Amino acid sequence: MAFSSVLHSEWIKIRTLRSLVATLCALLLVTTAFSALGSLDTADEDFDPLFSTFFGFNFGQMAAIAFGTTAVSSDFQGGALRVAFTAVPRRGRWFAAKAVAIAVPTLAVGLLTGAASLAVGRAVLGADARGMSWADGVRGVVGCGVYFTLMALLAAGLTAVWRSGVTTLSILIPFLLIVSFVVGDVSGGVADYLPDRAGQVVFHQSWDGSLGPWTGLAVTALWAAAALLVGAWSVRRRDT
Repeated sequence: MAFSSVLHSEWIKIRTLRSLVATLCALLLVTTAFSALGSLDTADEDFDPLFSTFFGFNFGQMAAIAFGTTAVSSDFQGGALRVAFTAVPRRGRWFAAKAVAIAVPTLAVGLLTGAASLAVGRAVLGADARGMSWADGVRGVVGCGVYFTLMALLAAGLTAVWRSGVTTLSILIPFLLIVSFVVGDVSGGVADYLPDRAGQVVFHQSWDGSLGPWTGLAVTALWAAAALLVGAWSVRRRDT
């Protein structure tokens, strides 16, 4: 089966699975809502208008991870993976199509979410938004789309390795909420290279670490690529 046909079939799976559509909607709504709330707090002496405007990404990334996880784990249930491999014997092609089918809608919704967060954030900040240039805002919008996409792909790759959506969520969510912050407090600059902390630099107007906005996203991309490569190896080598 040609790659385009495999991709089309994977896209049909994603758009017809209600939980996946709902997760993308949640990504948009949750991120925008919390960005509006984050923009209300301007009293901090370290106030960063860009970070406040896109504050909701902290919560939206959970939805992105859930989307990537569910999109892969759904094929490990009810013998769906065996059916997929019967139709597409070249497992690497199937997994590549799955990754693209996850990345494209996540990027599209992520960019839309970034634009909505920027509009709402600037409106809520009012005069406090003057310290944020439009170039910073555009960087935040693009960063929002790219960051969410990379986190979804990271989750997809790990789910293919562990073959369990529950395991992936049970590890990634606590890591983002707890472990990353704890490691960051005790490890110095090493934590800047964790997948979440590296990519989040794009949401800061200024940053004291060793990575910049785009180099930070590049580091997150390397983590996502590594997870996808290991996931592809796992899919090709293991029995269904």
